[in-house]
Amino acid sequence: MSSSADRKDQQLEGFRAEDPASGPLTTDQGVTVDHTDDSLAAGERGPTLMEDFHFREKLTRFDHERIPERVVHARGAGAYGYFEPYESCAEFTRAAFLQDPAVRTPVFVRFSTVQGPRGSADTVRDVRGFATKFYTSEGNYDLVGNNFPVFFIQDGIKFPDFVHAVKPEPHNDIPTGASAHDTLWDFVSLQPETLHAIMWLMSDRAIPRSYRMMQGFGVHTFRFVNADGRGTFVKFHWKPRLGVHSLVWDEAQECQGRDPDFNRRDLWDSIEAGEYPEWELGVQLVPEEDEFAFDFDLLDATKIIPEEQVPVRPIGRMVLDRNPENFFAETEQVAFHTANVVPGIDFTNDPLLQARNFSYLDTQLIRLGGPNFSQLPVNRPLAPIRTNQRDGYHQSTVHRGTNYFPNSLGGGCPAHAGVDGEAITHYAERVDGAKIRRRSPSFQDHYSQPALFWNSMADWEKQHIVQAFRFELGKVETREIRSRTVEQLAHVDGGLATQVARGIGVAEPSGAAEAASKLSTPALSLESLGGHGPIRTRRVAVLLTDGVDAQQVASVREQLVAQGAVMEALAATDGTVATADGERYAVDRALPTVASVLYDAVLLPGGPTGTPPVTADPDAMRFVRGAYQHGKPVAALGSGVGVLSALQPEGVRLSTEFHRVVADQGVITDTSPGTASTEFVQAFVDAIAAHRFWNRPPVHG
Repeated sequence: MSSSADRKDQQLEGFRAEDPASGPLTTDQGVTVDHTDDSLAAGERGPTLMEDFHFREKLTRFDHERIPERVVHARGAGAYGYFEPYESCAEFTRAAFLQDPAVRTPVFVRFSTVQGPRGSADTVRDVRGFATKFYTSEGNYDLVGNNFPVFFIQDGIKFPDFVHAVKPEPHNDIPTGASAHDTLWDFVSLQPETLHAIMWLMSDRAIPRSYRMMQGFGVHTFRFVNADGRGTFVKFHWKPRLGVHSLVWDEAQECQGRDPDFNRRDLWDSIEAGEYPEWELGVQLVPEEDEFAFDFDLLDATKIIPEEQVPVRPIGRMVLDRNPENFFAETEQVAFHTANVVPGIDFTNDPLLQARNFSYLDTQLIRLGGPNFSQLPVNRPLAPIRTNQRDGYHQSTVHRGTNYFPNSLGGGCPAHAGVDGEAITHYAERVDGAKIRRRSPSFQDHYSQPALFWNSMADWEKQHIVQAFRFELGKVETREIRSRTVEQLAHVDGGLATQVARGIGVAEPSGAAEAASKLSTPALSLESLGGHGPIRTRRVAVLLTDGVDAQQVASVREQLVAQGAVMEALAATDGTVATADGERYAVDRALPTVASVLYDAVLLPGGPTGTPPVTADPDAMRFVRGAYQHGKPVAALGSGVGVLSALQPEGVRLSTEFHRVVADQGVITDTSPGTASTEFVQAFVDAIAAHRFWNRPPVHG
């Protein structure tokens, strides 16, 4: 780790609390306390005395423990790490942290959901925040993005309207952490600019499998500025090393009950296990002279630049390798701001970005109780701070000297930076025009890019999108809102609108509207992005019962764990099961406490005394059926193949006495006795790496 990262650790060290084991309990003033279970009172049954300063301090501090949660992105998880560039980006930007591959810049990243409060579940259908704070040598730079590359509105003046609409209904504060209600879809049906982001929201992108398997985007078009003052438009992309993977809707709903902290736990556990999440930072670069070379406006936050037109150029990687020590002090109090930029990175006239540059700071002032939140350890820059700002709530710096400029009593310090190009300077862009409230005509195409997204989806992705629209609009009580939304979808794709209408009981769109676009781009499809990456941290469930062949389990476990997979033994009850050789095998979890939605693959080992797990066990059969129906890899050995046979998967070949290893549509079987062969394990590994098999036939057992 670089010296800058060490400095950040040292900076945090100075704010850490005393070791609880280093001495007796004290008050906030350091006075030792010998009793904290009873208030000071006038006699054993008398009134509590106001002079009990320990009681008053303890209760007062408790009463004020909570700060206002974020209006949006309230529920989140964070981690520390580092960023390092692949090579110098001096051709495009003078930002110091993008110059030297040998320099690691410390970062803090916060992932979040948008709609729900802090107590909502992780796996709701929602946008995910992906905010990165770079502690650079030139000051803090915040890349405040989402896992969608587009937003719902074009101008920030509409942000209060959008958030009010997507938040719970005002009369009953329902639903929590969900968009399936009248006010959101009323807004959508009247604001076609929302449709592109809505298409992303209805896709599986809105329910990521893991933060570690989620893309991130800067959303807006920003500007790089190099040492010569030349500007280049830039869009930021984070690409996860593990591939891009998502849940499906019924999985996400069950996760909310089985483990509402599914994504937060996954991030924390992976880092604790040393499986550090990694993303590659890429940029799309557009020369200033090509600003108007597209059939959309670069300043429109509801549009993407297709990668076929401007490829994503990798420029560095980010690794998260340390969990926070205290959720409140770090993850809850971290304050991001789109206007926190460093020399070499600047803004454009995107009206949504311009609004965010005001709103973030304004929000932090009330949420964190005043202007000194940048002094909190998680927010404090590594770069030196020399300002004339003073006082205010929670001022923790003891200032000396003068507090104004210009001055002579302080020797003119702190003085302006020199003219050697180190100071931040705004890009010299000519701006003129009449003062008006009017949207540019170049922002008016609201249907082409939603159609581009739809056209880019695989068939199974399209099916999931239709199902999502039917679920969401099926929760809308006002029929007129349902119909208006279908009319809007007809402008995107007539087939999409027709399928949605048939599911929600409204009239199908009349006539065959011409598709808004016939273009497509593979970069938008999960089928293209998932790939066959590493299986590190993939969770594999092994279903056991008495009589299991422990050697079979061990042979698979050894090879999968060597590749970084996590295997858990599940059985009808906790404790142990009896193996075929009379030993006991430890069970990690009892089947009634988990579900297949919490795992990425299933192994069914065999045994000479039966078919583990027995087909009579409803929990076991439900588990296997769920994994199969969700397209997850299922492997079976020996008599374990009988479980799959009982489910009667049509059109899927299973191993028989005439076959050794059969791999078909993510179902890997081998009826041979004894330990698992290398061929079997490799087929299972390949299936896990592929993640899902969506074209499987149904099961009937």
